[in-house]
Amino acid sequence: MRTIIKTVKGQATSDGAGVRLMRSIGTPQLSDLDPFLMLDEFKSDNPNDYIAGFPPHPHRGFETVTYMLAGSMEHQDNAGNKGFLTAGSVQWMTAGRGIVHSEMPKQENGLMWGFQLWVNLPAKQKMTAPRYQDIPPENIPEIHQPDGCKIRVIAGHALGKTGPVEGIVTQPLYLDVTIPANGQFTHDLPEDHQAFVYVFEGQGNMGVTPENNGTPLGISTLGVLSQGTEFKVSTDSGTRYILLAAKPVKEPIVKYGPFVMNTFQEIEQAVRDYQRGLF
Repeated sequence: MRTIIKTVKGQATSDGAGVRLMRSIGTPQLSDLDPFLMLDEFKSDNPNDYIAGFPPHPHRGFETVTYMLAGSMEHQDNAGNKGFLTAGSVQWMTAGRGIVHSEMPKQENGLMWGFQLWVNLPAKQKMTAPRYQDIPPENIPEIHQPDGCKIRVIAGHALGKTGPVEGIVTQPLYLDVTIPANGQFTHDLPEDHQAFVYVFEGQGNMGVTPENNGTPLGISTLGVLSQGTEFKVSTDSGTRYILLAAKPVKEPIVKYGPFVMNTFQEIEQAVRDYQRGLF
């Protein structure tokens, strides 16, 4: 049974052109969790917190994953790709060798809520061609259990359902799980995958085992999971969380803003390539 071995409370910050965020991976408390490089939650019904969005910016060497819970956002890049994210949709972007893109809100008021996750690529994949998987809400399988639990399968496999995100080298599992009051749910997890849970509604006891009642986690709190093949959650009042698991890359990580490579020399090359318009 997997238990919680570290908890991280999200830290308020801003990114892009001033979008207010809660960051839990990519902070002094948790710089990374191989292969996960960053996790941000953005949530506000104040347009001043999100309206400026994320104007054009580059990426190289990793993947960005945007999951929208509420609101809408438009994506465009310098290769002519364009996408529209609405509530319940996900975009898995493999930046690979380089892309310049923007992510801009398509609303002037109302709630904007979602997550952005960064996932590392191994050295042999860092210079691959960029690609996108834009998944509308209706293409994400939902499992409704008799006890009221609801599971959305974004990537990987759960309860006989397979998420629509495909061909990712780290073989991720990405679930959005809702458990009602006085409920519980047990996840099967690949033994060799790094995993974490992030609570964004209610409170749950994470990592329940026959020996203990788990670790209570509330809103905007991340829990790093120990190794194992099963992860159990129980709740008195009800909770909703995302569960992420993926195969570690186990390589050196050198970060410089929107570039994530294996050596500083590769970072310097990325900066030169971007300056020369080679993305």
